[in-house]
Amino acid sequence: MYQVDAFTHSVFGGNPAAVCLLDHEIPAELMQQIAAENNLAETAFLLPQDSTIQIRWFTPTVEVDLCGHATLASAHVLFQEFRRNAESISFYSPRSGALSVSRSGDWLTLDFPVDQFHQTDAPPLLEEAIGRKPLDAYRGKTDYLLIYPSEVDIASIDPDMALLKRAGGRGVIVSAPGDHCDFVSRFFAPQSGIDEDPVTGSAHTTLTPYWSNRLGKKQLTAQQISKRGGDLRCEDKGDRILISGQAVTFFKGQIEV
Repeated sequence: MYQVDAFTHSVFGGNPAAVCLLDHEIPAELMQQIAAENNLAETAFLLPQDSTIQIRWFTPTVEVDLCGHATLASAHVLFQEFRRNAESISFYSPRSGALSVSRSGDWLTLDFPVDQFHQTDAPPLLEEAIGRKPLDAYRGKTDYLLIYPSEVDIASIDPDMALLKRAGGRGVIVSAPGDHCDFVSRFFAPQSGIDEDPVTGSAHTTLTPYWSNRLGKKQLTAQQISKRGGDLRCEDKGDRILISGQAVTFFKGQIEV
């Protein structure tokens, strides 16, 4: 098992993920127990299958459909330890289909499916939990997206996590134009066992098409302004979203179960 800080160029930044390399299938119940023991936002499990690698992601409490930072962390481990000369790595998720990660220097690029989202009214419970009314609200496949006027609005949000846990969905993205990048965001998911996720790659499958359309540009720079923080480069490719970031290994070792 490896622990990797994703969407950062130095340890103690970005979003930490555990990456477990398997040589045979193990029960989902055991994967969930390992993820709970790790107590990180995500633990990824990799199992080689012919020309691809099966990938599954678990928070401490649930299996999720898609996770960007743990996929970036997984590719980082494979590039650094096992596939030093490879330019790309193919993954297969039973829940999200084919995924790939390519590299250019020390930047890794996720190729993810775009989220399907629609404008909606924010539920009163959600507004109460976040503590302020958004300019606009959207609902994607798994998350709500709330839009606010400025970066300072996003930085000052202090949700009522007990209320937010009852809001439904995987989690809630809050976003606004950035002061030093195209857009900023934060991601709250007490519904999935994580109060605030430091950097959420999968949220950018929703954020990228929204801000691409609003700003009239396909390539965007983004920051997730959690306490640890993270930097991303995003590109809207229509039905696919490219999400780029860096990663660094914190430790590697063995677990015994």
